[in-house]
Amino acid sequence: MEKEKNNRSSFSGKIGFVLSAAGASVGLGNIWRFPYLAAKYGGGIFLLIYILLALTFGYTMIVAESALGRMTRKSPVGAFKAFGKKAGWLSFGGWINAIIPVLIVPYYSVIGGWVIKYFVEYLKGNGAKLAEDGYFSNFISNGLSTEICFIVFCMFTLIIIYAGVRNGIERVSKFMMPILVVLSVIIAIYSVTRPGALAGVKYFLVPNPKNFSWMTVVTAMGQMFYSLSIAMGILVTFGSYMKKDTSIEDSTRNVEVFDTAIAIMAGLMIIPAVFAFSGGDPDTLQAGPSLMFITIPKVFNSMGFGTFAGILFFLLVLFAAVTSSIALTESAVSIVEDELKWSRKKSTVIVGFIMIILGTLSCLGYGPLSFVKIIGMQFLDFFDFLTNSVMMPIAALMTSLFVSKVVGVDRMEEEIRHGESKFRRKKIFVVMIKYLCPIFAIIILVSSIANAFGWISM
Repeated sequence: MEKEKNNRSSFSGKIGFVLSAAGASVGLGNIWRFPYLAAKYGGGIFLLIYILLALTFGYTMIVAESALGRMTRKSPVGAFKAFGKKAGWLSFGGWINAIIPVLIVPYYSVIGGWVIKYFVEYLKGNGAKLAEDGYFSNFISNGLSTEICFIVFCMFTLIIIYAGVRNGIERVSKFMMPILVVLSVIIAIYSVTRPGALAGVKYFLVPNPKNFSWMTVVTAMGQMFYSLSIAMGILVTFGSYMKKDTSIEDSTRNVEVFDTAIAIMAGLMIIPAVFAFSGGDPDTLQAGPSLMFITIPKVFNSMGFGTFAGILFFLLVLFAAVTSSIALTESAVSIVEDELKWSRKKSTVIVGFIMIILGTLSCLGYGPLSFVKIIGMQFLDFFDFLTNSVMMPIAALMTSLFVSKVVGVDRMEEEIRHGESKFRRKKIFVVMIKYLCPIFAIIILVSSIANAFGWISM
């Protein structure tokens, strides 16, 4: 594994960074969350708004976080502290970025465990059992079963992190990401060729203004954080491993294209299949988070080759979950390494211990601990709300203010242009980082909290 002069690990080059960053971005946010939100909030109009946001808001935050990491050669806490007293209260943005992955990866790994369970059941030929009413709720209420699946998923992630940046993260990403693309294409082709599926393709790809609402915009904005791994500390951490001769703009464009393409493929895998199964029944499209674990098994069970489709689909989801889990865990491990000056091995063990403790709460929250609620939510739902609806918008707000007010656009441009002839999307970057990114972050924060407390309906 290559070390730089400051003894920091690095990616081997542009391909290593792009595939690792894309692996961070392409996860359950794309395969699980994006399709059910697109189905629920207008199909094509949601997709159009999301793409516009990815090319502006998403682009700006990826560039800013990657450049900040490469500039300082530090993980989020150190990157924000590197500017000393000049940063003022905004330096706390580094700690918010640091805490987010520590809170996300445990419950994310719980969902990853659920994916393992479904994949194994399809391998055993039990697809019909998965499609039965009540199967999913019975499974997640069984504390021991979900805990075992969760531990297996955690151990796999931690072994890869233990191996390091180039031997672990980059090597696994280079292996998994091409397979993930091939699997998504195969499943999408299978899905769109089902009888009645073309109506779903039209619903998903053709924008219909009648399906537009304000919450379509807010939800698409919120999805940006999931899909592009913004405001999680990941991109700052990965940026710190990026070589100086790697183009930040080109890498960002590649990550954007990769991520958005997978999100679109996920929509084509799931939404046309739901139309083929239900004829576009509104209640089925509104299934929300349960779409993947309850509705999709029913869809596969109604089709020929359903077991084969189930194996491929949940293998794809498992790969996506692992690549994102790796990125989240790496961000947390990197922070422990940098701030406590511990070895990678010791840092990985400590983060792993935290993952097991917090993840176990989320595992048991639907079973033995279901009577414990925080503001009316079970542990997994509360951690999800706290990180994605509160902390990530705050982190995005503080990062954009930090970059524009403390670091300065000129210094950011110098870092971005390192080895480049020009900063091609400079105008978009400047307008977004100074004005629109902070506004978008505030809108997401206020809307999400208002929705959680029932003041508005999403």
